[in-house]
Order: sequence, then C-alpha cells, then structure tokens
Amino acid sequence: MKILVTGFDPFGGQTVNPAYEAVRLLPDQIGAATLIKAQIPTIFGQGADLLEQLMEAHTPDAVLLVGQAGGRAAISVERIAINVQDASIADNAGAQPVDLPVVPGGPAAYFATIPVKKIVRRVQEAGIPCRVSDSAGTFVCNDLMYRMLHHIDVHHLPVIGGFIHVPYLPQQAAVLPGQAPSMSLEMIVQALHLALKEILASFDTLPIL
Repeated sequence: MKILVTGFDPFGGQTVNPAYEAVRLLPDQIGAATLIKAQIPTIFGQGADLLEQLMEAHTPDAVLLVGQAGGRAAISVERIAINVQDASIADNAGAQPVDLPVVPGGPAAYFATIPVKKIVRRVQEAGIPCRVSDSAGTFVCNDLMYRMLHHIDVHHLPVIGGFIHVPYLPQQAAVLPGQAPSMSLEMIVQALHLALKEILASFDTLPIL
C-alpha cells in the first residue's frame, strides 16, 4: 500500500512552511503503508499539475495534502473543497486570481474521502488540538484539494484523499504582530502520523471497489 503525502513550500514572505517541514520528518513506512513524500509549489495550477503527475507516477491508495493555515490554533482536517480561486495575496508566481473557478464547469464542491471525524478524534485523544474544518479557504490549498478530488473523480480512481491544515510554528508566530497561535513541529508531526494511521486503518472497513 502507498500513501502520497505532500506539503507546500514557504509563501507570503515566510522562510519556512510547517506543512512540508512536518511531512519530511514523517517515517518512510507506517504499518503496511509506504509513504511517498513531496513538496508542492504554492502556485495556482502548477502545484495541482505536479500533484496529478505524482499520482500518475506512484498510483497511491491514498493522498494526504498538508498546508499552513496561519492564525488557526488547531490541526484542521478539511471536509470540503470548493470550485473557487479567490486570493487575498499573490501566490509564489505572482498570480492573484479573483472569483475564478478551479475547474471551469466542474462541480461546486467535493468532499474529502479520508475519515475526517475519526482522524479528529484520534488526534484529540493524544492531547493535540484538532477540529473539523468546513473551509479550506480559496487560496492554493483549496485549489490543490479540489483538483486532487476532481482528478480522482473524473478518472474513477480507487483512491481516498483529503487535506489537513496546520498552524504556524512558534518561530513564525514570534515575529508576527499580535498573538498569532502556533504549534510545535514535533506536535504537528505527531498529529500527521496519527492521521495517517487512521487513514490506513480505514482500509479495513472500506468497500471493495
């Protein structure tokens, strides 16, 4: 079994992104699952194109995308991706789309197919703040999640997929104005590890496709 796990590169003037920093520290193997880890550029379209190439090259059984959500205090397991690009800041290529579709003519939204609430409970039971989120935003994170689920849907792939947002690291929050919440890298890695275990466990209860 293979699980593709991705994290974004730094964006918005930051020099680090806790998403990829945590992904790269995950083990290469969790139980029966081999992890394929990759960094995704924070660029509309280009990031999703790379993700689709990775999916085609590695044929994973599950895909877990990880992104930074500065300002959030908890691990956020996203439930839904919407067909909208609406950026309050430019991406890493300088693009700043407003009120555009991710996929013209595509469905209004897709729901994550990983076990969202089971992941939240498992992470909470470890003493880590975690919640279900009903908004992945309208920036590149949502763009990537939507394109991933759309790719799975239109190609009828036997793959489950989802997205987890993580807070700032303490060193990021320390130089920001105000009192931005943060979480240690060690705790973020632990939360992702638990999420991946729950994803792996879900295959015992999924219907045979």
